[in-house]
Amino acid sequence: MSFVPAIVIPIYNHRETIATVVARLSDHGVPIFIVDDGSDEATQKTLAAVATSEPRVRLARLPQNGGKGAAVVHGLREAFRAGCTHALQVDADGQHDLADVPRFFEQGRNQPDAVVAGCPRYDASAPASRRYGRYVTHFWVWVETLSFAIGDSMCGFRLYPLAASVALTDRRRLPARMAFDTEIIVRLFWMGLPVVNLPTRVIYPPGGLSHFRMWRDNLCISWMHTRLTAGMLARLPLLLWRKCFPPHFSALHWSRQRERGSSLGLRLTVVSYRLLGDRFARALLRPIVGWFFLSGKAARKASLDYLRRLQMTRSDTPTPTWRNAYRHMLAFADANLDKLAAWTGHVAHGGIAFDNQQAFETLLASGRGAVLLGAHFGNLEMMRALAHLDGIARVNAVVYTDHARRFNATLASAAPGFELNLLQISRLGPETAILLHEKIDRGELLVIVGDRTPPAENGRVVSVEFLGTPARFPQGPFILAALLECPVFLFVCVREADGYRVHFEPFAERINLPRGEREAAIATHAQRYADRLAELCRRTPFQWFNFFDFWADAKSGPVH
Repeated sequence: MSFVPAIVIPIYNHRETIATVVARLSDHGVPIFIVDDGSDEATQKTLAAVATSEPRVRLARLPQNGGKGAAVVHGLREAFRAGCTHALQVDADGQHDLADVPRFFEQGRNQPDAVVAGCPRYDASAPASRRYGRYVTHFWVWVETLSFAIGDSMCGFRLYPLAASVALTDRRRLPARMAFDTEIIVRLFWMGLPVVNLPTRVIYPPGGLSHFRMWRDNLCISWMHTRLTAGMLARLPLLLWRKCFPPHFSALHWSRQRERGSSLGLRLTVVSYRLLGDRFARALLRPIVGWFFLSGKAARKASLDYLRRLQMTRSDTPTPTWRNAYRHMLAFADANLDKLAAWTGHVAHGGIAFDNQQAFETLLASGRGAVLLGAHFGNLEMMRALAHLDGIARVNAVVYTDHARRFNATLASAAPGFELNLLQISRLGPETAILLHEKIDRGELLVIVGDRTPPAENGRVVSVEFLGTPARFPQGPFILAALLECPVFLFVCVREADGYRVHFEPFAERINLPRGEREAAIATHAQRYADRLAELCRRTPFQWFNFFDFWADAKSGPVH
C-alpha cells in the first residue's frame, strides 16, 4: 500500500553533528525536512552548506527559538503539505542509532495507522540520572493512558502518521519545548492510534549539547502531567471501555462476510411497512438496529473507526462515540427502507433536489451512453427505482450481490421491477466487457460504485489517500470506463433533513490510460474519486455505508 515517508529534524545550535546525521539519512532516499529553531549564525551557515550539498534537504528557519515542539510541529506540517504520509522525527545531536531507520519505515508500512515509538536501550554513556529519572514520566503516562502501551514517551526517535498528527496540532496547542514528545503521543493514543514500541540504541556522545533546563522544563513537564491526568479523568469511561474491549475487525473480505438478519425478519419489515405505514416501520427500525448494533461488534468497530478518521481530517464532524455509531447504522437501515419506499412507489420526484439536473437531462437527450460512478453512499438504488418507475429503462446497475442475497430476494419479491437492469458481475472478463460495451453503444447508462475492492482474490486495486490514510480502491471502474470510451459522471443520492439530494457532476469526458503510464493514470483518477468521496462524507457523515475494515492492509491481498 502507499507509504510516503519523510524525515523531520528539529535543530538548535547542533552544528557539529548535523552534517553527519544528514549524510547518513540521505541514503534512504526520502525528503529530509530540517527546521532551524532560531540557531546562531555559525549553525545557520552549516545548515546552508548542508542544504546546498544534499538535494533531498528542505530547510526551514523559525525566526526565533520557540522550542523543540514548535520545530517538530512545523516540520510535520511541511511534510504533510508536501504529500508525505508519515514523518520520522530524528534528533540532530547524533544520539539516535540511524541504522534503525529502515526498521521504523518497515513498521510504518506494515501498520500505517500506528505511531512507531523508539524505546531506548542505553549504553554506558548515558547518565544514570537520565535513565532512572524517566520512570517518573513513565509512571504518569501509564496513569494517563490506563495502559502500558507506550514504552517510552520521551524518546525523540519516532514515526508519526501525518494526517492524524497534523489534525491534532491544528486543533490543540501542544507544548513547544521538552514536554512535546510526551503530550503528543498520549493524545494520539487517546485518539485511538495504536503504538508500536521499537527498541533502539541511544548514545550520549562526549561533549554533547543538551538544551534541557532543570527548573523550567521540569515545571513545564509537571504542568503537562497535571493537564493530562485531568484529561484522562474526563475520558475515563472511553479508556476503560477500550481497555476491556480493544478494537477488533473481521479479517474476511467484505464480499465473504456473512449476511446478518433472517428472511422472516425482513419480510415482517416489508409487511409492517405496507400495512402500518412509513412512520411505524421507521420506529420499528430503532430497536432492531439497536440489537444489531450491540451484537455486531465488527460493524460497530468499523463505524467507530470511520468516524474517528473522519474527525481527524475535520474536527466539526461527529465524534466517534457509541451514540453516533448507532446513528450511522440507523441511517443505513433507513436507506434500505427508502429503497423499499421507492420501489413500491411511495417516493416521488417532488421530494428530491437534483443538483445539475439540466446536465443530466441533456445527457439523456443526447442518446450517449455513460458511466455513472457512485459509491456505497446514500441511496443510488432509490434513483434506479425512480428511473424504472418513470420508464427510463436505460439505467443499469453493475453490482455484486452475493453477500446480501436475503435482502435482495426480499426486495425483489416486494417490487417486481427490482431485478430489471441489474447486472450481477463478480469479475470483469472479456464477455462482460462486450456486454457493457453493447449497452453503452445503445446509449444506456451504467451505474458503478467505486468504493469497494473486487470480490476476486486477485482483483486489481490501487492505494490512494482517503480520510487521511492510504486505503485500497478498485481499479475496475476506471479500466472499464477507459475500455468503454464514454463520458464518466459522479452520481450519488443522499438523504438530508428535508428530503433527498442528488449530486450529479462531470468526472471525465473520457478516461485515458496511456501505455507506459497506465498505473499512474489510474492512481490519479482514483485519488480524485477518493477526494470527492471524502468531501461528501464530511458533508453528510452518516451516509457512507461500509461496515467493515475499509483500511485493511495485508488482509486484502497485494496491490497490482
